[in-house]
Amino acid sequence: MIILITGASHTGKTFLAQKLLEKYHYPYLSIDHLKMGLIRSGQTDLTPYDDDKLTDYLWAIIKEIIKTAAENSQNLIIEGCYIPFDWKKDFDSEYLSQIRFLCLVMSENYINHHYHDILSNENVIENRMPDNNFTIEYIKQENLYYYQHCKQFGLEYALIDDEYDIDRYCGF
Repeated sequence: MIILITGASHTGKTFLAQKLLEKYHYPYLSIDHLKMGLIRSGQTDLTPYDDDKLTDYLWAIIKEIIKTAAENSQNLIIEGCYIPFDWKKDFDSEYLSQIRFLCLVMSENYINHHYHDILSNENVIENRMPDNNFTIEYIKQENLYYYQHCKQFGLEYALIDDEYDIDRYCGF
């Protein structure tokens, strides 16, 4: 099985991938690691701030990694924000039957009541650089964007509204 996890920044994508790795012993690929490897090695002129261009650039690679894993009946978790909402168009039914997708989305209610918790948990798995632009309004906009696009494309999402229980999403 190939598990794709996406969502806005700070929703717990990497944390969920780590939990799934521990539970199922599936390897996982962080799209951010792939991105930084390609940028630092000079394989692209894109920068970490070229989000719109990075999605297309990285997806061209990631979709072929997914196909290779599926063709070899290998399990793999891929997490990151660079999964396009129309990702299904790149796979026929043989591949789609082996892929599970989940988008983590925080509700406005959750963000309003847990903004400081969100910030205090940002380094649970990886060390992040401080970002003064990461305001409560920014978090709300990003999560609303992911929510609306999941609805538009008929994609599975986990709406985090009351409490955040990561183990609840480990039931693949």
